[in-house]
Amino acid sequence: MRDILQDVLPWCRQGSRCAVATVVRTWNSSPRPIGAAMAVCQTGEVVGSVSGGCVEGAVYEVAQKVLQTGVPELVTYGVSDGDALSAGLTCGGMMEIFVQPVDRAAFHHLQVVADAVAGRHPVAVATVVAGGPDPDRRGLSLVITPELTYGSLGGDRLDQAVTDDARGMLGLGKTGLLQLGNDGERRAQDLSVFVESYAPRPRMIVFGAIDFAAAMAGMGTFLGYHVTVCDARPTFATSKRFPDVDELVVQWPHKYLEQAEVDERTVLCVLTHDPKFDVPLLAIALRTRAGYIGAMGSRRTHQDRLNRLREVGMSDEELARLSSPIGLDLGARTPEETAVSIAAEIIARMWGGTGRPLSAMSERIHREPLASAVTPAGPDAQASVAPGR
Repeated sequence: MRDILQDVLPWCRQGSRCAVATVVRTWNSSPRPIGAAMAVCQTGEVVGSVSGGCVEGAVYEVAQKVLQTGVPELVTYGVSDGDALSAGLTCGGMMEIFVQPVDRAAFHHLQVVADAVAGRHPVAVATVVAGGPDPDRRGLSLVITPELTYGSLGGDRLDQAVTDDARGMLGLGKTGLLQLGNDGERRAQDLSVFVESYAPRPRMIVFGAIDFAAAMAGMGTFLGYHVTVCDARPTFATSKRFPDVDELVVQWPHKYLEQAEVDERTVLCVLTHDPKFDVPLLAIALRTRAGYIGAMGSRRTHQDRLNRLREVGMSDEELARLSSPIGLDLGARTPEETAVSIAAEIIARMWGGTGRPLSAMSERIHREPLASAVTPAGPDAQASVAPGR
């Protein structure tokens, strides 16, 4: 719901009611990931998407019903259903969508979430979407931060169990379903609780304030990263050249990286193309937890860079983490084309893609997240999870 939060908040603030539809589970080749959301205002206005156009019309009708009755609904679309075929879901997948009413009463919780997202603080929302002896429990929500909770799912023990698991999922930036007993029992599956993590946007740090960096920064913003551009030269690192980045840092790259926040979702793009910047920077970068580290340069530059890094004590295992020359072979020449090439390699690295043409492959188009990145918290948490949105 992150993408539509700023649209839903004003509706609630003004007293308008809306229905929010969220993808809570998918099977096979679903068109949108878990957590994708669409909202329908009582005025008829629509924001967001749950399927890229496949079932939006059908979901709109469900949302209108939910607005009239005030009762949440859990609906499933898949090619094996006649309704799904009429709705247009022909991609071979299935999806489960929870549609719930949202009004001014929910404004406080939504504002807590919005404030946390704006401040880059982690927050999760857990919602009962199915099951349990009490139908009134469906739609109850619990807002969870690393320190506090707001609201209730209808029972103290259930709240505590969900809070424990949700905080673990939030730490991993994961969104998905938990199956628990009515009182939070781990070995029961009476309730389906959807946990949506609003982890801070992953970081992309671009080193080197050159024209390629401007194109890469724009691509990073487009992909949803929190983008920082760093260069030691104030003449090049100017807000006029980089008006839309989240952070612009004038500092020696390796000095900045020494104190920067870097985790497994962080992308580091080294575009400085100068040994005096590259070598000390990469000597630090390759020992961070960054999920992707790429460096620009020709093959000759790359070999010289490797030799210099070995001279300062970098091991072959550490050097193997480096993607250089950076990007996939797309035949790119312009800064914008090169940014697409780099983005393609980043996406492939994060999701385990091959970089081959889909037309030359018979495997599934939509891949599951890499095994090392999808395990939710709790021994019985359902494995249907996706990166936080």
